[in-house]
Amino acid sequence: MNIKERTKMIRAMETIARSVNCEDYFWDMWATFGVADGDINGSETDEDLEYYCEDAEFKDLMTLFLKLMDRASRNGGIYCDGIVSGEKHIEWR
Repeated sequence: MNIKERTKMIRAMETIARSVNCEDYFWDMWATFGVADGDINGSETDEDLEYYCEDAEFKDLMTLFLKLMDRASRNGGIYCDGIVSGEKHIEWR
C-alpha cells in the first residue's frame, strides 16, 4: 500500500466533493459515508488518514466518489471560484 499516493487521492476527492453544487448530495453521501467532516482540515497528517487507506475502505471511498460525481453531473454540477459547471449529460463513445 502506498499511503502517500492514497492520501493524495483522498484529499483530492475531498476537495472536489466539497465543490458539489447540491449540498444535500454532499452531506447525505460524502460527509455521511465518505470522509467525515473535519477529518481533512489542512493540518491532518497522512497517518491521520490511514483508516481511509485500507484496501476495502479506499475502494469504497472511490466508488462513493464516482457515484457522487455521477449524481452531481445530473443535478447542479460542481462549482469553483464562482463558476458552476454545466449539468448536461455527455454521451461517451
